[in-house]
Amino acid sequence: MALSPPRVRRIYPGMTLPKPPVAPKRPVTIEQLGRTRTDDYAWMKDENWQQVLRDPAALRADIREHLTAENAYTKTVLAGTEDLQATLFAEMKARIKEDDSSVPAPDGPFEYYIRYETGAEHPIHARRPRGGGEEQVLIDETALAKDKAYFHVGHAGHTPDHALFAWAADEQGSEYYRVRVKDLASGEEVGPPIESAYGDFAFSPCSGWLFWIWRDENARPAKVFRRPARPGADWSGEDVLVYEEHDDGMFLGVGTASDDSHVLIHVGNQETTELWLIPAADPTARPVVAEPRQVGVKYGLDHWGDRWVIRTNADGAVDFKLCVSDAAVPAKATWREFVPHQPGRYITGFAAYAGHLVRAERVNALDRLVVMDRAPIGETGGEHVVAFDEEAYALNLETGFEYDTTLTRFVYQSPTTPRQWFDYDMASRERTLRKTQEVPSGHDPSRYVARRLHARASDGAEVPITLLMLKDAPKDGSAPVLLYGYGSYGHAMEPAFSIRNLSLVDRGWIWATAHIRGGSDKGWGWFLDGRKEKKTNTFTDFIACAEHLIAEGYASKGRIAAYGGSAGGMLMGAVANLRPDLWGAIIAAVPFVDVLNTMSDTSLPLTPPEWPEWGNPIEDPEAYDRIAGYSPYDQVGPRAYPPVLATGGLSDPRVTYWEPAKWVARLRDFTTGEAPILLRINMEAGHGGASGRFDFLKEIALDYAFAIWAIEGSWKADADPSRAGG
Repeated sequence: MALSPPRVRRIYPGMTLPKPPVAPKRPVTIEQLGRTRTDDYAWMKDENWQQVLRDPAALRADIREHLTAENAYTKTVLAGTEDLQATLFAEMKARIKEDDSSVPAPDGPFEYYIRYETGAEHPIHARRPRGGGEEQVLIDETALAKDKAYFHVGHAGHTPDHALFAWAADEQGSEYYRVRVKDLASGEEVGPPIESAYGDFAFSPCSGWLFWIWRDENARPAKVFRRPARPGADWSGEDVLVYEEHDDGMFLGVGTASDDSHVLIHVGNQETTELWLIPAADPTARPVVAEPRQVGVKYGLDHWGDRWVIRTNADGAVDFKLCVSDAAVPAKATWREFVPHQPGRYITGFAAYAGHLVRAERVNALDRLVVMDRAPIGETGGEHVVAFDEEAYALNLETGFEYDTTLTRFVYQSPTTPRQWFDYDMASRERTLRKTQEVPSGHDPSRYVARRLHARASDGAEVPITLLMLKDAPKDGSAPVLLYGYGSYGHAMEPAFSIRNLSLVDRGWIWATAHIRGGSDKGWGWFLDGRKEKKTNTFTDFIACAEHLIAEGYASKGRIAAYGGSAGGMLMGAVANLRPDLWGAIIAAVPFVDVLNTMSDTSLPLTPPEWPEWGNPIEDPEAYDRIAGYSPYDQVGPRAYPPVLATGGLSDPRVTYWEPAKWVARLRDFTTGEAPILLRINMEAGHGGASGRFDFLKEIALDYAFAIWAIEGSWKADADPSRAGG
């Protein structure tokens, strides 16, 4: 459907909106499972996209021309918000302690930390003698990032003997990492850099070997390699293949057991996992599988001195249980129940220490920690709970490096309370506050209130909503609301403290987070009720949250800005199609909106691994029809869409740049309204946006300025002259 060119209209006093770029239509007909669809904008996908990930200059000229025109258009339309963007950025930056540092993590004779220098975009990794002393800089990310448009360290760490330090750096946003190893005594690099690596690696407990993961030409983690790590070691020039995964649907990870007894290789996707074990006493041994994979069964494990501890959903334990095994290889037949499954109590993880085990739990979207005393196998030691009493808060465990200790560390925060780092003695139960997040420009928690509401979904489920607002915010529907959601992969939206969100709340906005199905906010069953054949629950839950906020007087129709990124961007596209009347703005960051085409393209990095989440439309007709029925790109139709800002990254391997580009073009084709639909592609970054801590804030400032402008802006003056000046 092609509409006539939009008429020129005012956007803010004294300015007019130019015509948006017109993407040419080059229809491609796709036949699949006896079904036919037409994609007018398939040409936006560069046929050499893998090369573009590594070298953005390789982008086809016509695509580059179109994206450049879109960026210019967005800049022109939002030119009137540039002062606001600058103000928002300055506010956010002023809330950051520029010379901040982490709480040092002790490990033997040293304590390790990262710190920032004033004005620096990237941190310094450093250590000093335990208890204080002269600092040794391990790497300076700012120096490594010099003259680079993008630089991100995905993982960094030292050997157990403290002699070496390694880091994985992405210099394009493509998530292809280069791993380097540094001899901390000489400052020289050990061996040649590792290319085409995943961002994960692990040193063997003996410090002699580095295990790393190779990404294939389709950017998938496919193989685990081993190389000698010690200076002067006999490096032959070819790393040794340790493990190869032949299923394109699996991700890989490497690590070590908490008690340094094993190297662990993790294989898994959203619904199935498998662990392979290498004894630390023989790090060059072939890995042995703990329990062979079984579709739908997830498990993770760690070694706790004389036994394995296994977290699993096996045997119907939807919200997971803990088991133990004293076998050398913990096959499922050797598992004995340790902490039984309890519906509604979601065991999210655990950490093993010599004398204690700490498990993390979530009940009704609130976190708690349970400390268990070690007892002989077959017996249950005492346990106690670490929790807080705010209406909404987040509690996260930081395990540190040391195993033989009674100290653990956790971070507490809430929408009103800045982060607090506590050292907790598991034996004496004493809490020691190590650090409170500083807000240099000032923060008074008493000015704000955080509330927990519950919306009633269409099927009766209660969906939590966390609100942050000024104490004197009106409850008459007049306050603008930003409603944030995600709802995929089992990721929970924690009620955390954010120096960014305050810039909206201080302007009288209400920040609302919807804890919708598809996340694990209320347990793993909450996730299962928002995936595959139940995916639409994610979208209707979000709409139910908006309607509940309206019914309770917190919001009004047309004054809600919906905000989500990645799979949350798919949510934005879906709710824009389902209820465009509710929203005053849609902000879709790196949005996964071309679901049917992407899940049908096996060359893309995440397609096979994500079939468990969405279904396989290549082989399953029901999955095809289900995805086609909600895929935002495919479901765009003749509706009056609200203002939309879609953003993307040229080097993004997760949600490729052409998804938001195609979606925006199609939205403009079909919209029956006059609201602006904008696209901004970061030509120098990937999925996470700009890599620097301040540059990233500029992108957030753009999003927030758009939200304010869209809901309060004078672009509506043409439709309703009484709103001129906004």
